[in-house]
Amino acid sequence: MLLLEIYSYINSAFNFYERTIDAILQNDFSADFSVYKNGHNYTSLFKLYNKLKKEQHKQQSQELVYQSLLNNIETGILILETTGAERNIFLMNDYFSNHFKIPKVTKWKYLEEQAPAIADLINAQNFKEVKTSLQIRVNKEDNQTFIMQTACTKTLHGTYYVVLLDSIQKVIDKKEKEAWSNLMKVISHELLNSITPIRSLSQNLQEMVTQDTLTDEDLHDMKMSVSTMLQRSNHLQQFVESYRKLAMLPSPKKEKTSLQELIDSCVTFMKPLLKESKITLVNAIDFNRWLLLDKLLMEQVFINLLTNSMYSLQETTERNITIEAEQTNNRIYITITDSGKGIPKEIEDKIFLPFFTTRKDGAGIGLTLSKNIVEAHGGYLVYQNKEGKTKFVVCLVE
Repeated sequence: MLLLEIYSYINSAFNFYERTIDAILQNDFSADFSVYKNGHNYTSLFKLYNKLKKEQHKQQSQELVYQSLLNNIETGILILETTGAERNIFLMNDYFSNHFKIPKVTKWKYLEEQAPAIADLINAQNFKEVKTSLQIRVNKEDNQTFIMQTACTKTLHGTYYVVLLDSIQKVIDKKEKEAWSNLMKVISHELLNSITPIRSLSQNLQEMVTQDTLTDEDLHDMKMSVSTMLQRSNHLQQFVESYRKLAMLPSPKKEKTSLQELIDSCVTFMKPLLKESKITLVNAIDFNRWLLLDKLLMEQVFINLLTNSMYSLQETTERNITIEAEQTNNRIYITITDSGKGIPKEIEDKIFLPFFTTRKDGAGIGLTLSKNIVEAHGGYLVYQNKEGKTKFVVCLVE
């Protein structure tokens, strides 16, 4: 009888150990072994089981959070997992599935069947890290342009290939909305700065004219009010005129123009102002090229840039401006560098916004107009801050 009890106890203990270890190996933590937690012989095993159970729940919670985040991103995300020769889909977010009309499959061969065009594009990259634009036809519609960015990560268990697909149109729409939002903030701010005092002064004048008699002081106030209203109206007219200039930029009348002649013309025009401000300008361009451009419009660009450089040197002791140029791949890069303090980091992304200015007498359209003119010539205008110096680079096609 005693032997049977010992056998039964040992058998029960082995069964419990076997079931617990099997549950751990199967990653199944649904069983409840709490009835054994007070058993002295099972304490360590019960602690191990509970610890692994908590770790699994934590991992599952993290995965749910990550999946929720990835599914709410408006970018197509596809993560491929490769182990040996086998390739599977580790993750496909909702945007990718919905935008390209592909069910959330897990096998690569199913993706090749459902979306052969996308599969071919991914295969063509051969698991290399790239960033490129490409055309994809979605659901028999017209081709759409996407930005494709990929990254490759290797782990002990295999290789993961991350593919991000962004619609160019979506990126453009987002940038346009941001630009319009910033523009409307500037316009509304400028309009309110003029309309608010005009309205207030108009109300005061209306009250004055209803009086039976007017004192000398009232007449003086009326004259001052009318004068202020006229000033603000003139400012508002200038503001609208500046906006009209931006909106009605003429198309460039391109002619064969000498680079040296263009720069020399701008330097000659600015010489009196530079001399008055005691600024040294060095034209370091030592070669000449013929460019197809509108000379008058491009002169306006360089005069605007030189005027900005002069303004930035007002409060400095070292007053130097240098004009340089270099040629690379049929493009001419013309750089204007000044020894000023540079543009503060917090406003670097605003300097090309219409009507944004830090100058009391500035209209805030110089850089915007210059940028539009250069882009109308097929080039671009950028700002750089290198070694504390302000640099504007104009890129033009030869």
